Amino acid sequence: MRVGITGHRGLPEGVAKAVVVAIGDVVRGYPAADLVGVSCIADGPDAWFAQAVLERGGRVEVVVPAREYRESLPGWHHATYDALLRAASRVHETGLVASDPVAHMRGSEMLVGLVDELVAVWDGLPARGYGGTADVVAHAGRVGVPVRVVWPEGATR
Repeated sequence: MRVGITGHRGLPEGVAKAVVVAIGDVVRGYPAADLVGVSCIADGPDAWFAQAVLERGGRVEVVVPAREYRESLPGWHHATYDALLRAASRVHETGLVASDPVAHMRGSEMLVGLVDELVAVWDGLPARGYGGTADVVAHAGRVGVPVRVVWPEGATR
């Protein structure tokens, strides 16, 4: 089973803790031997999902939206990003250079094209900018990839 992740970054601490638990619950629902998690490994849900897949005994494939992507992520996340990238069984690149909303959406479209199901850490609201979680969920719907929404009841961003 190939499962991708998309989700909101910068979640409040309480929401983040609940999301980590929920992602772990979702990942434990898949047989480890057949599990391939596909992620852009940004800080937040992308990285938490990849870590949960590896802890479960699955494999991780990484989509890199742009050559400058790592530098656009918070400095405190670089060590985690690097470790997850090293642990990847495969890396997919868009070929774009600038880490901007177009590259992020292109990477997400690539990710959706690689998976059987998409896990979305999504509050159900419209995207705050092009390439946001709602845009990725909408793209998955257009191309027929099932979406499993993970959002703690009563949580806000």
